[in-house]
Amino acid sequence: MQAKIVYAGSSTTSYQQAAATLTELFELPITDHQVRRVCKLIGDERCDERDVATAAYRALPLVERKGVPAGVTAPDLAVVGVDGGRLQIVEHSASASPSGSPDDDDAIDEADADDHDNRGRHWRESKIALLMTMTSDEHETDPCPEIPETFVDPLRIIKLTRELKKRVPSPDEAADTTSSSADSTEEPTQWKPPKVKDKRLVASRRPWESFGPMVAAAAWQSGYYGAARKAFLGDGAETNWTVWRNHFSSFLPILDFIHAVSYVFSSAMAGRTFAEGWPTYGRWIGLVWQGRVDAVIEELAARQLELGTPAKDDPAGCPRRVVASALGYLRNNRERMKYAEYRRMGLPMVSSYVESAVKQFNYRVKGSEKFWTEKGAEEMLQLRADLLSSNEPLTAFWERRAANESGQHRYRIAA
Repeated sequence: MQAKIVYAGSSTTSYQQAAATLTELFELPITDHQVRRVCKLIGDERCDERDVATAAYRALPLVERKGVPAGVTAPDLAVVGVDGGRLQIVEHSASASPSGSPDDDDAIDEADADDHDNRGRHWRESKIALLMTMTSDEHETDPCPEIPETFVDPLRIIKLTRELKKRVPSPDEAADTTSSSADSTEEPTQWKPPKVKDKRLVASRRPWESFGPMVAAAAWQSGYYGAARKAFLGDGAETNWTVWRNHFSSFLPILDFIHAVSYVFSSAMAGRTFAEGWPTYGRWIGLVWQGRVDAVIEELAARQLELGTPAKDDPAGCPRRVVASALGYLRNNRERMKYAEYRRMGLPMVSSYVESAVKQFNYRVKGSEKFWTEKGAEEMLQLRADLLSSNEPLTAFWERRAANESGQHRYRIAA
Protein backbone atom coordinates (compact mmCIF):
# COMPACT_ATOMS: atom_id res chain seq x y z
CA MET A 1 0.00 0.00 0.00
CA GLN A 2 2.89 2.38 0.66
CA ALA A 3 3.96 1.98 -2.96
CA LYS A 4 0.48 3.01 -4.10
CA ILE A 5 0.54 6.03 -1.81
CA VAL A 6 3.93 7.17 -3.13
CA TYR A 7 2.80 6.63 -6.71
CA ALA A 8 -0.35 8.67 -6.19
CA GLY A 9 1.49 11.39 -4.29
CA SER A 10 4.13 11.85 -6.98
CA SER A 11 1.97 11.34 -10.09
CA THR A 12 -0.98 13.61 -9.31
CA THR A 13 -0.84 17.40 -9.07
CA SER A 14 -1.18 17.62 -5.28
CA TYR A 15 -1.38 15.58 -2.10
CA GLN A 16 -5.08 16.45 -1.86
CA GLN A 17 -5.74 14.95 -5.28
CA ALA A 18 -3.65 11.89 -4.39
CA ALA A 19 -5.70 11.32 -1.23
CA ALA A 20 -8.96 11.68 -3.16
CA THR A 21 -7.74 9.24 -5.82
CA LEU A 22 -6.68 6.64 -3.26
CA THR A 23 -9.99 6.95 -1.44
CA GLU A 24 -11.98 6.57 -4.64
CA LEU A 25 -10.03 3.72 -6.21
CA PHE A 26 -9.00 1.70 -3.17
CA GLU A 27 -11.59 2.83 -0.61
CA LEU A 28 -8.68 3.82 1.58
CA PRO A 29 -9.65 6.43 4.18
CA ILE A 30 -6.53 8.57 3.96
CA THR A 31 -5.86 12.28 4.30
CA ASP A 32 -3.57 14.47 2.25
CA HIS A 33 -1.41 14.94 5.36
CA GLN A 34 -0.86 11.18 5.58
CA VAL A 35 0.01 10.96 1.88
CA ARG A 36 2.47 13.79 2.40
CA ARG A 37 4.17 12.08 5.31
CA VAL A 38 4.65 8.80 3.44
CA CYS A 39 5.99 10.60 0.36
CA LYS A 40 8.36 12.65 2.48
CA LEU A 41 9.75 9.62 4.29
CA ILE A 42 10.26 7.56 1.15
CA GLY A 43 11.54 10.58 -0.77
CA ASP A 44 14.07 11.21 1.98
CA GLU A 45 15.26 7.60 1.78
CA ARG A 46 15.64 7.82 -1.98
CA CYS A 47 17.60 11.09 -1.68
CA ASP A 48 19.91 9.39 0.82
CA GLU A 49 20.47 6.47 -1.56
CA ARG A 50 21.20 8.86 -4.41
CA ASP A 51 23.68 10.86 -2.33
CA VAL A 52 25.47 7.72 -1.14
CA ALA A 53 25.77 6.47 -4.73
CA THR A 54 27.08 9.87 -5.88
CA ALA A 55 29.68 9.96 -3.10
CA ALA A 56 30.81 6.43 -3.96
CA TYR A 57 31.17 7.39 -7.60
CA ARG A 58 33.21 10.49 -6.78
CA ALA A 59 35.54 8.37 -4.59
CA LEU A 60 36.49 6.17 -7.56
CA PRO A 61 39.77 6.73 -9.40
CA LEU A 62 39.36 8.87 -12.51
CA VAL A 63 39.96 5.94 -14.87
CA GLU A 64 37.13 3.98 -13.26
CA ARG A 65 34.79 6.98 -13.25
CA LYS A 66 35.16 7.21 -17.02
CA GLY A 67 34.78 3.47 -17.54
CA VAL A 68 31.94 0.96 -17.38
CA PRO A 69 30.93 -0.74 -14.11
CA ALA A 70 31.32 -4.50 -13.88
CA GLY A 71 28.27 -6.35 -15.16
CA VAL A 72 26.98 -3.35 -17.16
CA THR A 73 26.78 -3.32 -20.96
CA ALA A 74 27.53 0.04 -22.54
CA PRO A 75 24.85 1.28 -24.96
CA ASP A 76 25.57 2.09 -28.59
CA LEU A 77 24.22 5.65 -28.37
CA ALA A 78 24.08 7.52 -25.06
CA VAL A 79 22.69 11.05 -24.79
CA VAL A 80 22.62 13.40 -21.79
CA GLY A 81 20.65 16.64 -21.65
CA VAL A 82 20.24 19.14 -18.83
CA ASP A 83 17.86 22.03 -18.28
CA GLY A 84 16.08 23.91 -15.52
CA GLY A 85 12.50 23.95 -14.27
CA ARG A 86 10.69 26.28 -11.90
CA LEU A 87 9.03 26.00 -8.51
CA GLN A 88 8.29 28.21 -5.53
CA ILE A 89 10.26 27.92 -2.30
CA VAL A 90 8.89 29.29 0.96
CA GLU A 91 11.22 30.53 3.63
CA HIS A 92 9.97 30.26 7.17
CA SER A 93 11.25 29.48 10.62
CA ALA A 94 10.43 26.45 12.73
CA SER A 95 8.15 28.61 14.88
CA ALA A 96 5.89 29.20 11.87
CA SER A 97 4.79 25.57 11.92
CA PRO A 98 2.15 24.56 14.49
CA SER A 99 4.31 21.63 15.57
CA GLY A 100 7.43 23.78 15.74
CA SER A 101 9.11 21.76 12.98
CA PRO A 102 9.39 23.01 9.40
CA ASP A 103 9.62 19.39 8.22
CA ASP A 104 5.89 19.01 8.97
CA ASP A 105 5.19 21.58 6.29
CA ASP A 106 7.63 20.73 3.52
CA ALA A 107 4.95 20.83 0.86
CA ILE A 108 2.24 23.45 0.98
CA ASP A 109 -0.39 22.87 -1.67
CA GLU A 110 -3.03 25.11 -3.14
CA ALA A 111 -5.58 24.54 -0.40
CA ASP A 112 -3.14 25.86 2.19
CA ALA A 113 -2.00 28.93 0.26
CA ASP A 114 -4.08 31.52 2.12
CA ASP A 115 -2.60 30.41 5.45
CA HIS A 116 0.93 31.13 4.29
CA ASP A 117 0.67 34.42 2.42
CA ASN A 118 2.67 36.16 5.13
CA ARG A 119 5.76 34.03 4.55
CA GLY A 120 8.51 34.81 2.08
CA ARG A 121 8.26 32.84 -1.15
CA HIS A 122 10.30 33.03 -4.30
CA TRP A 123 10.57 31.30 -7.65
CA ARG A 124 13.62 29.08 -7.80
CA GLU A 125 15.21 26.79 -10.37
CA SER A 126 15.03 23.02 -10.28
CA LYS A 127 17.79 21.17 -12.13
CA ILE A 128 16.67 18.40 -14.47
CA ALA A 129 18.81 15.90 -16.37
CA LEU A 130 17.58 13.39 -18.91
CA LEU A 131 19.81 10.42 -19.72
CA MET A 132 18.74 8.44 -22.77
CA THR A 133 19.87 5.45 -24.72
CA MET A 134 18.78 5.89 -28.33
CA THR A 135 18.72 4.01 -31.61
CA SER A 136 19.67 5.48 -34.99
CA ASP A 137 21.54 4.74 -38.18
CA GLU A 138 24.90 6.19 -39.12
CA HIS A 139 25.50 7.42 -42.68
CA GLU A 140 28.48 8.04 -44.92
CA THR A 141 27.10 11.46 -45.85
CA ASP A 142 24.52 13.88 -44.48
CA PRO A 143 21.15 12.09 -44.92
CA CYS A 144 19.24 15.38 -45.00
CA PRO A 145 21.35 18.21 -46.47
CA GLU A 146 18.33 20.41 -47.28
CA ILE A 147 16.57 22.01 -44.34
CA PRO A 148 13.08 20.56 -43.70
CA GLU A 149 10.17 22.81 -44.59
CA THR A 150 9.02 22.91 -40.98
CA PHE A 151 11.94 25.26 -40.26
CA VAL A 152 11.06 27.60 -43.11
CA ASP A 153 7.32 27.77 -42.43
CA PRO A 154 6.79 31.42 -41.38
CA LEU A 155 3.77 30.86 -39.15
CA ARG A 156 5.39 27.99 -37.32
CA ILE A 157 8.68 29.83 -36.85
CA ILE A 158 6.91 32.92 -35.50
CA LYS A 159 5.04 30.78 -32.98
CA LEU A 160 8.22 28.94 -32.01
CA THR A 161 10.27 32.07 -31.49
CA ARG A 162 7.51 33.77 -29.52
CA GLU A 163 7.48 30.78 -27.20
CA LEU A 164 11.19 31.36 -26.67
CA LYS A 165 10.46 35.03 -25.89
CA LYS A 166 12.18 36.58 -28.87
CA ARG A 167 11.03 39.82 -30.48
CA VAL A 168 9.52 38.98 -33.89
CA PRO A 169 6.98 40.45 -36.38
CA SER A 170 3.29 39.77 -35.92
CA PRO A 171 1.69 36.58 -37.35
CA ASP A 172 -0.73 38.74 -39.41
CA GLU A 173 2.16 40.43 -41.20
CA ALA A 174 3.75 37.07 -41.98
CA ALA A 175 0.48 35.66 -43.32
CA ASP A 176 0.02 38.68 -45.59
CA THR A 177 3.52 38.67 -47.05
CA THR A 178 4.57 35.02 -47.30
CA SER A 179 2.62 31.86 -48.08
CA SER A 180 2.92 28.97 -45.68
CA SER A 181 4.95 25.96 -46.74
CA ALA A 182 1.84 23.90 -46.11
CA ASP A 183 0.62 25.18 -49.51
CA SER A 184 3.73 23.90 -51.29
CA THR A 185 3.31 21.09 -53.81
CA GLU A 186 6.91 19.94 -53.39
CA GLU A 187 7.68 16.85 -51.35
CA PRO A 188 9.01 18.07 -47.95
CA THR A 189 12.52 17.10 -46.89
CA GLN A 190 12.42 14.47 -44.18
CA TRP A 191 14.73 14.20 -41.21
CA LYS A 192 14.42 11.21 -38.93
CA PRO A 193 15.90 11.92 -35.49
CA PRO A 194 17.08 9.07 -33.22
CA LYS A 195 14.46 7.15 -31.26
CA VAL A 196 14.50 6.95 -27.48
CA LYS A 197 15.08 3.43 -26.18
CA ASP A 198 15.42 3.95 -22.42
CA LYS A 199 15.48 7.02 -20.24
CA ARG A 200 16.61 7.87 -16.74
CA LEU A 201 16.01 11.17 -14.98
CA VAL A 202 17.87 13.05 -12.27
CA ALA A 203 16.39 16.09 -10.53
CA SER A 204 17.45 18.27 -7.63
CA ARG A 205 17.36 21.69 -6.03
CA ARG A 206 21.03 21.39 -5.08
CA PRO A 207 23.58 23.82 -6.59
CA TRP A 208 24.92 23.04 -10.07
CA GLU A 209 28.30 22.01 -8.67
CA SER A 210 26.50 19.30 -6.67
CA PHE A 211 24.03 18.41 -9.41
CA GLY A 212 26.72 17.67 -12.00
CA PRO A 213 28.22 14.73 -10.03
CA MET A 214 24.70 13.31 -9.50
CA VAL A 215 24.17 13.22 -13.26
CA ALA A 216 27.64 11.80 -13.86
CA ALA A 217 27.05 9.04 -11.29
CA ALA A 218 23.76 8.08 -12.96
CA ALA A 219 25.46 8.02 -16.38
CA TRP A 220 28.30 5.86 -15.06
CA GLN A 221 25.90 3.37 -13.46
CA SER A 222 24.28 2.86 -16.87
CA GLY A 223 27.57 2.48 -18.74
CA TYR A 224 27.21 5.71 -20.71
CA TYR A 225 30.93 6.53 -20.66
CA GLY A 226 31.64 3.36 -22.62
CA ALA A 227 29.08 4.06 -25.36
CA ALA A 228 30.25 3.95 -28.97
CA ARG A 229 28.48 7.26 -29.64
CA LYS A 230 28.01 9.86 -26.93
CA ALA A 231 26.27 13.23 -27.11
CA PHE A 232 25.49 16.04 -24.67
CA LEU A 233 22.54 18.33 -25.52
CA GLY A 234 21.84 21.77 -24.16
CA ASP A 235 20.73 25.31 -24.93
CA GLY A 236 23.10 28.24 -24.61
CA ALA A 237 23.03 28.46 -20.79
CA GLU A 238 26.56 28.45 -19.40
CA THR A 239 25.52 26.19 -16.49
CA ASN A 240 24.75 23.41 -18.99
CA TRP A 241 28.17 23.62 -20.57
CA THR A 242 29.91 23.80 -17.21
CA VAL A 243 28.34 20.41 -16.42
CA TRP A 244 29.56 19.17 -19.81
CA ARG A 245 33.13 20.43 -19.31
CA ASN A 246 33.43 19.06 -15.77
CA HIS A 247 31.76 15.67 -16.24
CA PHE A 248 30.99 14.86 -19.89
CA SER A 249 33.85 16.29 -21.93
CA SER A 250 34.17 12.98 -23.83
CA PHE A 251 30.59 13.47 -25.09
CA LEU A 252 30.05 15.40 -28.32
CA PRO A 253 28.50 18.78 -27.35
CA ILE A 254 25.41 19.76 -29.37
CA LEU A 255 23.59 23.08 -29.16
CA ASP A 256 19.83 22.77 -29.40
CA PHE A 257 18.91 23.63 -32.99
CA ILE A 258 15.60 25.24 -31.97
CA HIS A 259 17.37 27.86 -29.87
CA ALA A 260 19.68 28.55 -32.80
CA VAL A 261 16.59 29.06 -34.99
CA SER A 262 15.20 31.66 -32.60
CA TYR A 263 18.41 33.72 -32.57
CA VAL A 264 18.86 33.53 -36.33
CA PHE A 265 15.25 34.53 -36.96
CA SER A 266 15.18 37.45 -34.54
CA SER A 267 18.46 38.85 -35.90
CA ALA A 268 17.38 38.45 -39.53
CA MET A 269 14.21 40.45 -38.77
CA ALA A 270 15.92 43.12 -36.67
CA GLY A 271 15.35 46.52 -38.26
CA ARG A 272 13.60 45.00 -41.28
CA THR A 273 10.04 44.38 -42.41
CA PHE A 274 8.98 40.76 -42.62
CA ALA A 275 9.17 40.83 -46.43
CA GLU A 276 12.75 42.08 -46.21
CA GLY A 277 13.90 39.84 -43.38
CA TRP A 278 12.33 36.51 -44.31
CA PRO A 279 14.64 35.74 -47.28
CA THR A 280 17.64 36.55 -45.06
CA TYR A 281 16.37 34.18 -42.39
CA GLY A 282 15.83 31.44 -44.98
CA ARG A 283 19.39 31.77 -46.26
CA TRP A 284 20.95 31.96 -42.81
CA ILE A 285 19.06 29.06 -41.27
CA GLY A 286 19.85 26.95 -44.32
CA LEU A 287 23.55 27.61 -43.72
CA VAL A 288 23.21 26.78 -40.01
CA TRP A 289 21.41 23.53 -40.89
CA GLN A 290 24.41 22.58 -43.04
CA GLY A 291 26.81 23.45 -40.23
CA ARG A 292 28.16 26.51 -42.05
CA VAL A 293 27.78 28.78 -39.04
CA ASP A 294 30.88 30.85 -39.81
CA ALA A 295 29.21 32.19 -42.97
CA VAL A 296 26.24 33.41 -40.91
CA ILE A 297 28.54 34.94 -38.32
CA GLU A 298 30.33 36.85 -41.08
CA GLU A 299 27.06 38.28 -42.43
CA LEU A 300 25.85 39.12 -38.92
CA ALA A 301 29.08 40.95 -38.19
CA ALA A 302 28.54 43.03 -41.35
CA ARG A 303 24.96 43.73 -40.28
CA GLN A 304 26.24 44.86 -36.89
CA LEU A 305 28.51 47.38 -38.60
CA GLU A 306 25.51 48.73 -40.50
CA LEU A 307 23.44 49.17 -37.34
CA GLY A 308 26.23 50.23 -35.01
CA THR A 309 27.34 49.03 -31.58
CA PRO A 310 24.57 48.79 -28.96
CA ALA A 311 24.38 51.63 -26.45
CA LYS A 312 23.80 51.07 -22.75
CA ASP A 313 20.38 52.69 -22.86
CA ASP A 314 19.15 50.71 -25.90
CA PRO A 315 15.95 48.77 -25.13
CA ALA A 316 15.98 44.96 -25.37
CA GLY A 317 14.21 44.97 -28.75
CA CYS A 318 16.54 47.50 -30.36
CA PRO A 319 17.78 46.02 -33.70
CA ARG A 320 21.45 46.57 -32.97
CA ARG A 321 21.08 44.94 -29.56
CA VAL A 322 19.18 41.96 -31.06
CA VAL A 323 21.91 41.46 -33.69
CA ALA A 324 24.67 41.79 -31.09
CA SER A 325 22.98 39.16 -28.93
CA ALA A 326 22.68 36.72 -31.83
CA LEU A 327 26.23 37.37 -32.95
CA GLY A 328 27.57 36.62 -29.48
CA TYR A 329 25.39 33.51 -29.19
CA LEU A 330 26.61 32.02 -32.48
CA ARG A 331 30.23 32.86 -31.77
CA ASN A 332 30.09 31.27 -28.32
CA ASN A 333 28.43 28.09 -29.62
CA ARG A 334 29.92 27.66 -33.10
CA GLU A 335 31.79 24.47 -32.09
CA ARG A 336 28.49 22.93 -30.94
CA MET A 337 26.65 23.60 -34.20
CA LYS A 338 28.11 21.03 -36.63
CA TYR A 339 24.64 19.81 -37.51
CA ALA A 340 25.47 18.08 -40.80
CA GLU A 341 28.04 15.98 -38.96
CA TYR A 342 25.58 15.17 -36.16
CA ARG A 343 22.99 13.94 -38.67
CA ARG A 344 25.60 11.81 -40.41
CA MET A 345 26.47 10.21 -37.06
CA GLY A 346 22.80 9.65 -36.21
CA LEU A 347 22.83 12.03 -33.23
CA PRO A 348 19.94 14.17 -31.93
CA MET A 349 19.95 17.91 -32.66
CA VAL A 350 17.21 19.26 -30.43
CA SER A 351 16.79 19.41 -26.64
CA SER A 352 13.01 18.99 -26.82
CA TYR A 353 13.45 15.65 -25.06
CA VAL A 354 14.73 17.23 -21.85
CA GLU A 355 12.42 20.25 -22.20
CA SER A 356 9.49 17.84 -22.29
CA ALA A 357 10.86 16.18 -19.16
CA VAL A 358 11.03 19.57 -17.42
CA LYS A 359 7.33 20.07 -18.16
CA GLN A 360 6.58 16.71 -16.59
CA PHE A 361 8.35 17.79 -13.41
CA ASN A 362 6.65 21.18 -13.46
CA TYR A 363 3.29 19.40 -13.67
CA ARG A 364 3.82 18.20 -10.10
CA VAL A 365 5.89 20.90 -8.43
CA LYS A 366 5.15 24.16 -10.23
CA GLY A 367 2.12 26.36 -9.56
CA SER A 368 1.28 29.93 -8.66
CA GLU A 369 -0.24 28.70 -5.38
CA LYS A 370 1.99 25.70 -4.76
CA PHE A 371 4.91 26.19 -2.39
CA TRP A 372 7.73 23.98 -1.09
CA THR A 373 10.51 24.15 1.43
CA GLU A 374 13.94 23.10 0.18
CA LYS A 375 13.77 19.68 1.83
CA GLY A 376 10.25 18.94 0.62
CA ALA A 377 11.10 20.02 -2.92
CA GLU A 378 14.17 17.78 -2.99
CA GLU A 379 12.17 14.77 -1.85
CA MET A 380 9.40 15.26 -4.41
CA LEU A 381 11.83 15.94 -7.26
CA GLN A 382 13.53 12.63 -6.47
CA LEU A 383 10.25 10.71 -6.39
CA ARG A 384 9.17 12.35 -9.63
CA ALA A 385 12.48 11.40 -11.27
CA ASP A 386 11.98 7.80 -10.13
CA LEU A 387 8.44 7.76 -11.48
CA LEU A 388 9.43 9.07 -14.92
CA SER A 389 12.48 6.82 -15.41
CA SER A 390 11.89 3.81 -17.63
CA ASN A 391 14.20 1.58 -15.57
CA GLU A 392 11.65 1.78 -12.70
CA PRO A 393 14.04 2.53 -9.80
CA LEU A 394 11.19 2.52 -7.29
CA THR A 395 10.43 -1.12 -8.07
CA ALA A 396 14.00 -2.06 -7.16
CA PHE A 397 13.79 0.18 -4.10
CA TRP A 398 10.70 -1.58 -2.76
CA GLU A 399 12.36 -4.97 -3.31
CA ARG A 400 15.47 -3.87 -1.40
CA ARG A 401 13.35 -2.43 1.34
CA ALA A 402 11.29 -5.60 1.70
CA ALA A 403 14.45 -7.70 1.86
CA ASN A 404 15.80 -5.51 4.67
CA GLU A 405 12.52 -5.33 6.54
CA SER A 406 13.07 -5.91 10.24
CA GLY A 407 9.46 -6.56 11.10
CA GLN A 408 8.85 -3.08 12.41
CA HIS A 409 6.32 -1.21 10.27
CA ARG A 410 8.18 2.08 10.33
CA TYR A 411 5.89 3.86 7.89
CA ARG A 412 2.48 2.65 9.09
CA ILE A 413 -0.13 5.35 8.44
CA ALA A 414 -1.44 7.00 11.59
CA ALA A 415 -5.05 6.24 12.45
